[in-house]
Amino acid sequence: MRKIAVLSLALSFILCDSQFSNNNDNVQGSGSTSCREICCLTSMSQNLGAVGEKITNLVEKIQLLEAKLQNTEKEVLELRSTPQVAFSAALRESGSGDTGPFTTATPLQYKRVFSNAGSNYNSATGIFTATVKGMYFFRFSMFNNLSQSPNSVVSLMKNGQRLTSVWDTSGTDANDMGSNAVVIPLNLGDSVYVELQPNRIVYDDGMNYNTFSGFLLFAIHVGY
Repeated sequence: MRKIAVLSLALSFILCDSQFSNNNDNVQGSGSTSCREICCLTSMSQNLGAVGEKITNLVEKIQLLEAKLQNTEKEVLELRSTPQVAFSAALRESGSGDTGPFTTATPLQYKRVFSNAGSNYNSATGIFTATVKGMYFFRFSMFNNLSQSPNSVVSLMKNGQRLTSVWDTSGTDANDMGSNAVVIPLNLGDSVYVELQPNRIVYDDGMNYNTFSGFLLFAIHVGY
């Protein structure tokens, strides 16, 4: 700002000196010294006013650019500081066959892990645990049992509460599957998993019909 002020003052003196020289050439022999001085002061005042207005506009633009730069830097820092969270897994590591039935509702343990950025998914328990407060996307698929009448029901659970389900418990055709998905907010420590309902069965093999996947859409920072 000091440099701008000095520059504007110097520019004003240059303009005034130029104007004074022109006025001096025009009024030689026809005007007094006081008249030339008045003309110079008037010109200086006009030039200073115009330059001052331009400086004010420039300062406002610079302040606006500085604010935008600060916001951009803040967003970049937030993106850099947000952990990357994503996972995807299939039910069986190898082989084929049914999972279930169990007498109580049981979390399905998806053993074949395709990805687990952030290590929030535990293949030993089948449970995803949030370490970042944010908005998440989850999707799961289910393939029914083949050896008898369809008897498959699975549900996506959050902290023990059912969110959504996929089921197939009737019909003569044996090769049915379905999927479901949600977008939900999670706090630190919240758990999400797919639960096989009591006395139900699902089938899988090397084709990996039963999957469980999720990822962080965006973090929710404190104060938002």
